[in-house]
Amino acid sequence: MSVNSRTRIIFLDMMRALAVLMMVQGHTIDTFLADEYRTMDSMLFSIWYTIRGFTAPIFMFTSGVAFTYLFRSYNEPFFENPRVKKGLLRFVVLVLIGYLLRYPTYTVFNFSVVRTDQWLGFFTVDALHLIGFGLLFVLLLSLIAEKLKIKDYIVFSIGVLFFFGLFSFTEKVNWANYMPIPFAAYLYHGTGSYFPLFPWAGYVIGGALFGSYLAHHPISFTSPKLSVRLFILGFIALAFSQTIELFEKLIYRGEAFWTDNLYVVSMRIGWILILNSIMSYLALKLKSVPEFIKQVGRHTLLVYAVHSIILYGSAWVPGLNLIFARRMDIYGSLISALLMILLMAFMVLGLEKYKMNRKRKLVTSEI
Repeated sequence: MSVNSRTRIIFLDMMRALAVLMMVQGHTIDTFLADEYRTMDSMLFSIWYTIRGFTAPIFMFTSGVAFTYLFRSYNEPFFENPRVKKGLLRFVVLVLIGYLLRYPTYTVFNFSVVRTDQWLGFFTVDALHLIGFGLLFVLLLSLIAEKLKIKDYIVFSIGVLFFFGLFSFTEKVNWANYMPIPFAAYLYHGTGSYFPLFPWAGYVIGGALFGSYLAHHPISFTSPKLSVRLFILGFIALAFSQTIELFEKLIYRGEAFWTDNLYVVSMRIGWILILNSIMSYLALKLKSVPEFIKQVGRHTLLVYAVHSIILYGSAWVPGLNLIFARRMDIYGSLISALLMILLMAFMVLGLEKYKMNRKRKLVTSEI
């Protein structure tokens, strides 16, 4: 069945727009806010810091949901599904742009002056790399499920447990001693990677699990029952995380490496599910959302790349961090974040207007 024959899931548009806007403001404030204001004694900073901890998981989870919903909306064998080719292309584009944003030299092919720290920066695994590989894993797991003739829920669940469960072990290994840094960077934080596969790919595959459910139950999001179920699951995950924390304090009387990780993951999953519950409920009440929300959701990659270059620069363009890095107060940082969001909004609106005008000219020329 073609995805065009299905009702558009409004709350997915809302989640994608929220995720990318949270990312933009988080990066902007983190770049500009001075060190003296980064204290948990400030309620405003503590709230922002807590929210920012959920930005990447929400962004990755939502990417997995949207991709897998579209992929599973075609009831075709794996190699006949048109979303497979698009997914592979998306993987290549995401990883390629991820490396281009961190390219170590403006000379393109002359690496004689590249320092060790620049090479490490280039090989750092960031959000784009992670999401790209996450989508690739979703495709591979879907193929495995088809070949083994089992439900993809089972394979996706195993994938989630694999990346979440092994994190505490993979993080303890210095992988750079056993393989080249470009590969080791994908396995742990030791080389400076922000989002190695363990545990972060688990959020993308977790989103795939939800996306597959939505595709196989095409009217589930038209009823408040989905919102209630998501809220209950989110509450259970949060209760589980608190139980783990209590267990750790009572039994170990301190931190234990495996319970600490399991606590954080289950807490993030809990809040992600509750946020999806809220958005799905609001979508039922709104019935429709402004076209701008959908447009932002469609251009998340563009927004990510452009705002990253503005803030951090690239091998060919200096970023604002060279001038304003950690030099602003709270209000200056908030204003900067608002301006960055508005700039990204105008960029998306301008692009959509250009595309619309181009289509009109093409139609006119054909007539």
